[in-house]
Amino acid sequence: MASHDRFARLDRPVDEHTPELRSTTGGARTVTLLRCTAVLFDCDGVLVDSDTAVVRSWTRWAHEMNLDPEEVLPTVYGRRSVDTVAQFVSPSKRPAAVELIDALEIEDAATATAIPGAAELLAAIPAGRWATVTSASRDLAHARLSAAGLTAPEVLVTAGDVRHGKPHPEGYLAAAQRIGVPADQCVVVEDAPAGIRAARAARVGHVLGVGSRGFGEHQPDAAVPDLRSVGWTCAGLEIQ
Repeated sequence: MASHDRFARLDRPVDEHTPELRSTTGGARTVTLLRCTAVLFDCDGVLVDSDTAVVRSWTRWAHEMNLDPEEVLPTVYGRRSVDTVAQFVSPSKRPAAVELIDALEIEDAATATAIPGAAELLAAIPAGRWATVTSASRDLAHARLSAAGLTAPEVLVTAGDVRHGKPHPEGYLAAAQRIGVPADQCVVVEDAPAGIRAARAARVGHVLGVGSRGFGEHQPDAAVPDLRSVGWTCAGLEIQ
């Protein structure tokens, strides 16, 4: 994928879920349509830039746990804190370790900012046609959205609302059900491999990747560096 492109299309088999591409203004510009009825957004890395806060919080946590931050940090993106903690901490110490990281992340939430284009895209999507599915706690999601100047959606599925975190599809299936739209009529917008795996397992219509962190083997249908090139139409998400 060319990192300098504002939009990169990824090769996938052609079927009813293949992104629709069309040229405009004599072929000078390509517009890609991801057909959908509703949009399910991840939060961190998609709507909110919380990378600085994440690195600070988890680095502090790792030091408190006598762990190497360089081993911990690659595991935290797109996952619930309880799942990351379980990877590094013995069962008897996990409740205190989860409580510590949750407190540290709330403390650092004020540094979060909006991803470019997020506010404009959310304002364009009709009420009740979008939801957020995040691995953060409800308090942390609200704190980061508020710091970024974004309003939480009516449907917000957080870490405490599911038994299984990403890459399990439970969160995305729950969000689609709560807004009353079949999963295969939804586009999921994600920035992390765990989230893309969750979206694929939920059998959503399309997955749009955001950011430069990389998706590894779990590729989205299309990818953009931020949301400035993404708009809403009555047919779905349109990417220029």
